Amino acid sequence: MERTLPLYGMLARYPDPDTLVEAAEKATAAGYTQMEAYSPMPIHGLAEAIGFHSNRLPWIVLLGGIVGGLTGYFLQYTTAVIDYPLNVGGKPNHSWPQFVPVTFELTILGAGLAAVLGMLALNGLPRPNHPVFSIDEFKLASRDGFFLFLLARDPIFDADSAASFLRELEPAPLFVVPVEEEHA
Repeated sequence: MERTLPLYGMLARYPDPDTLVEAAEKATAAGYTQMEAYSPMPIHGLAEAIGFHSNRLPWIVLLGGIVGGLTGYFLQYTTAVIDYPLNVGGKPNHSWPQFVPVTFELTILGAGLAAVLGMLALNGLPRPNHPVFSIDEFKLASRDGFFLFLLARDPIFDADSAASFLRELEPAPLFVVPVEEEHA
């Protein structure tokens, strides 16, 4: 008896970038919200066609910068004013201009770390293997393949209706992508 794995989604290959963008726009118009598109090059309008609008990363970077700057400032403040105050040349203990360079550097460090970690988290990385890698033809995505992937976690996804919808868009081939063995 052959064991069937749960469905992860449906993958369709298209012959050129324009057809891929058109298929993505039709899928969005049909109500699909959980989809991915793969191509060997950036395609103008594809991100908008699949409904990708990420505005979370700038907020994550801003928050990382603010946390880094406040950490730098208050670390210096507690050291110079509270824990170990020194009278140097008659300057007040809380002389904020001397705190600016370290505060600036930790702001940049915090924003940079938040950008890298936020990008990794928002991209779902690290993920060494993705279920679409089980499709042999997907290797063309880095050369000359243009793919639209409808995910099974989409609220309106139904395997039969998704397959018939994608066939109407006339893909070159259509693939059923199972969930990986270790994640099933």
